[in-house]
Amino acid sequence: MHPALSVIVFSTASGAGYGLLALLGILAPLDVVPEDRAFGFIALALALAAITGGLLASLLHLGHRERAWRALSQWRSSWLSREGVAAIATYLPAGAFGILWIFFGKVSAIAGAVATLCAVVTVCCTAMIYRSLKPIPRWHNGWVLPNYLLAALMSGALCLALVVQLFGPKRGVSALAVAAVAMAAFAKLGYWRSIDGEAATSTSGSATGLGHLGEVRLFEAPHTSQNYLLKEMGFEIARKHSIKLRRIALVAGYGLAFLLSIVPLLASGWPAAVAALLAALLGMSGIFVERWLFFAEARHAVTLYYGRSAV
Repeated sequence: MHPALSVIVFSTASGAGYGLLALLGILAPLDVVPEDRAFGFIALALALAAITGGLLASLLHLGHRERAWRALSQWRSSWLSREGVAAIATYLPAGAFGILWIFFGKVSAIAGAVATLCAVVTVCCTAMIYRSLKPIPRWHNGWVLPNYLLAALMSGALCLALVVQLFGPKRGVSALAVAAVAMAAFAKLGYWRSIDGEAATSTSGSATGLGHLGEVRLFEAPHTSQNYLLKEMGFEIARKHSIKLRRIALVAGYGLAFLLSIVPLLASGWPAAVAALLAALLGMSGIFVERWLFFAEARHAVTLYYGRSAV
């Protein structure tokens, strides 16, 4: 599949925003993070800015942006529509949570819990957009949903650990960031191992219904020039480039982020703050790269009609 930059920015940024919002909704009422109004303002502003920026970026991928509102009406059957409805609905409890915290100094456990639930549901809907697509076997995979959830948890925890450093060390938050990175890395490795080892679910023979007659091969290309299907569905990435990008994402986005997240557990002051900043930047960069690969390595069944032997 062709990796659309706007969609990658959307899933990376909004995932971090929803992850941060979900953690704030749970941890603030439990007094795990500072109850300071300034902290609440900075953390919630960062979460909502990431969410809103991601949602706006996703609109750039639409051919007719003025019709985007119509997608909300298909929530009964479309995960994309459900995602839109959930994303809009999340602003209500998040706004109430923020207003009560920032303006009245009250950290509402109810508003926080509802905001967390809405954030998790929205990320689940985003993952299910891809998980539900049977024509793309590498997306119709059991690892997709946990990967999206854990990537959001990881990026949200890294952002939270960074903001916390402005208000004094909170080793519980730093420990959470370390655990989140480890879980996200495990899920990503599981996904890569799954797609690398899975057998082809469709062949040119099964796609055309002629497999019982023998090997089916392309006699002549359907088009003499590039078309939309080949551009969007037939994107190819060389195996050597795929391996290189996986290593970059794994080492920088997960490995270094994990090690840097340990520093605030062992030190304080500017070393801890710098380490938290680098961990957040590297973690987000790693998720961006792996999300690009998520699209680039996907193979649509329609390519079987254009010469691919199996997907």
